[in-house]
Amino acid sequence: MKQNNEERQLTKAEMEIMNVLWDKASGMTTHQIIDEYPEPKPAYTTIATFLKILTNKSFIRPHKQEGGGKAFVFTPLISREAYTNRVMKEVKSTFFAGSLKSMLSYFAKHEEVSEEDLQEIMELINSK
Repeated sequence: MKQNNEERQLTKAEMEIMNVLWDKASGMTTHQIIDEYPEPKPAYTTIATFLKILTNKSFIRPHKQEGGGKAFVFTPLISREAYTNRVMKEVKSTFFAGSLKSMLSYFAKHEEVSEEDLQEIMELINSK
């Protein structure tokens, strides 16, 4: 069964590439993406393969570089915020039966939350 764009998830390696593209906030070539990686840099062919996968999954769009040349520029088709919202809704649905209360309770019990963070969370809740 083929998944539609709304159901597709990013692997860890794909997420690394998307983070580079999202951080730059503009289209990038394969070489520019590799330049943003820490040492040891991945091989060109590795990044090219993942860019093809991301294109096929409709997360990015390749287009020819302005001014000619052979290089493609890759641009995200979904924002980091939109992807994060989609994934978090799926986590809430899958692990917490759709209950925001259950999800927040889980993190409150299992994560170390500082008083400062807790105060900020309460302010966010009260501002709604």
